[in-house]
Amino acid sequence: MAAYGRLCTLFYDADKPCASEAEVAWYASRLPRDAGPSLEVMSGSGRLLVPLVRKGINVHGVDASAAMLSSCEARLAAAALTAPLFRQDAVALNLPFRYAAAFLAAGSFQLLVDPVGAHNALERIRAHLVAPGVLLMDLYVPAEAVHPPGAPVVHVQTVTLPDATTIARRSEMLVDVEGRRVDIRSRYEQRERATAIAREDESLALTWYTEDEITALLGDAGYRDIAIGVSPRAGENGDRPGERQFSISARL
Repeated sequence: MAAYGRLCTLFYDADKPCASEAEVAWYASRLPRDAGPSLEVMSGSGRLLVPLVRKGINVHGVDASAAMLSSCEARLAAAALTAPLFRQDAVALNLPFRYAAAFLAAGSFQLLVDPVGAHNALERIRAHLVAPGVLLMDLYVPAEAVHPPGAPVVHVQTVTLPDATTIARRSEMLVDVEGRRVDIRSRYEQRERATAIAREDESLALTWYTEDEITALLGDAGYRDIAIGVSPRAGENGDRPGERQFSISARL
């Protein structure tokens, strides 16, 4: 099973169409505007990239999902905007540009559950930065890390698309606190009235870091001036009580 396919992208865009004004402003105030372009790593369908480009910030995007990138391209076009987009895995990043800044939003870095892969991604991002080069990351420690559930947790959610079809997502979450891992298996089912017209299965995992652990990981990857701060999504976790959010910044 793959992650971030067509139905997942449609569901994601309907559920989280755009970053909040506060989150967009947080990045807009920290990304350099005159030193060169910035790179959003694991940029998805443009939830954050599109409003940043709309503000006149020169942002490129890279993501491993073809469906997400196609949606991002369509959303840019609908807003009469353009931005270079690339389909690559962050672990093996090799782009034809160098950047004044790079950023990973909304915990996306935590989808790199393999420690070696996470380290390699940080090194590859660093190789694409030009001095003084800033890296911004938004991370979180899930509530389940402190209060692990005693059984798999099932969530069911439905969204309605512009064409009046619906997509229901049923997910089952397994938490391994000792292994610092959350595994999520989901089924997306698109319906037109009572008829199922498409299904998609998805499997993904995420991990988490404490502030000291991510600081050490960044240091091992060659970054300096590492600082912990408030998350750009602070106050937005009303549907995720107990989740602890924080940001981290670093330079070459």
